[in-house]
Amino acid sequence: MKQQEPTYVTQQLQDVPAGGLTIVRNSPSGQEYVLLTGQFSAKTVGKGKIEAYHVFPGVDASYNLLSAAEITVHHAASSSVLELFYCRNGRVGWNMRGGTAVYLGAGDLTAHSSACCADSAMMFPLGYAEGISLSIDLPVLDANCPEILKESGLDLPTIQSTFCGEKPVAIPACPELEGIFAPLYSAPSFRRRAYLQLKIQELLLYLSDVEPEKHALTQYGSQQTELIKEIHRQLTEHLDQRFTIEALSKQYLINTSTLKEVFKTVYGLPIATYMKEYRMAQAMKLLRETRIPISEIADRVGYETQGKFSKAFKDVTQILPTEYRRTQDSNWND
Repeated sequence: MKQQEPTYVTQQLQDVPAGGLTIVRNSPSGQEYVLLTGQFSAKTVGKGKIEAYHVFPGVDASYNLLSAAEITVHHAASSSVLELFYCRNGRVGWNMRGGTAVYLGAGDLTAHSSACCADSAMMFPLGYAEGISLSIDLPVLDANCPEILKESGLDLPTIQSTFCGEKPVAIPACPELEGIFAPLYSAPSFRRRAYLQLKIQELLLYLSDVEPEKHALTQYGSQQTELIKEIHRQLTEHLDQRFTIEALSKQYLINTSTLKEVFKTVYGLPIATYMKEYRMAQAMKLLRETRIPISEIADRVGYETQGKFSKAFKDVTQILPTEYRRTQDSNWND
């Protein structure tokens, strides 16, 4: 579902063909990447761009920008390669090995072995995502550890045992993660590799002090999240109808509290808030692209009267639908 994909995502991916995933390698040729090797393959329903950097021996990073519903990924599985993904914008979810589903919002981080995600599907509930991936071959890094990390007493085998188990660890957004990752986006492109070298060392020190059982995000089974996606499909394909949580609970044989919790985990908002914004996004599209009367648009997106629709539209957009259509008309005329 592309509710309101940021303009910069559309602009930066305008030259990438539909179904394409462009990989740009920014390190000298001949340097072997941990993950993006001949064993790596990905197929996208949408399009995306990956800018990869070889940072240290055994450590790679990539900036990822995706406009897609999902990407299926295949790569070599290793319990000693630590995979991290920091979600900067949008939402990202995985169905990983063992039936575990992980969903991240802006500022969240997941850590897991490459064995967890070797054959997995990355999903983007909002239709887009931006973030940074890190692939760290821990034994190789241990053998080539930067001097400052050796002096700090960093214990890479302990990091491996903590974060490369059978299940992923998802850490919620916090000031520490923001402080680590924000400079990686504000730095000029010619200094990115230098910043990555500094910030990855900082991240490893941060992870060495994290107690996952105290800070981890709640995870759900992939069967539960797939069921929520079915509910989402029903809600968004029948906007002219209203479904109560109780009715959905009975239809899909799921507890009402679980339904609400897992929906928010997957889509980032409570059901009522999400659906209101979704309805308004569809209404905005109809107002921009058609001359359908506003009363009919109100009916199509599930409002009994034009008055109720106009109030809801203004609650979300801070402008009345008549004014919104007028501004769009003037933009076209200009």
